[in-house]
Amino acid sequence: MEQKTQSNLKYKMIVKIHKKESKRMLLVVCDSELVGKKFEENNKQLDLTSDFYKGEEKTNLEICDIMRNSNMINLVGEKAVNLAIKEGIIDSDHVKKISNIPYAQVITQES
Repeated sequence: MEQKTQSNLKYKMIVKIHKKESKRMLLVVCDSELVGKKFEENNKQLDLTSDFYKGEEKTNLEICDIMRNSNMINLVGEKAVNLAIKEGIIDSDHVKKISNIPYAQVITQES
């Protein structure tokens, strides 16, 4: 059990915080191996090549703290989505997929 906890702290995802003028915060969390790639399926596209997704590596613990204080969250990738589900931030019913890449968006009620 201790090894699992340590690996969770060491595993990192890419996080970018976008702050709006209204002081609302949009958090982007993306599995690190997906940043810079583009996925297409039928008429849908998941484009992770823009600076919108390019941020800093953070641990799961750091990401959870930031998620709790965000007004909007954009999640891309299995690890990012599963972390949000585990933390109770999003329900698995709200997860969509493009080319088997899960993604979800969360908007909190708090201002």
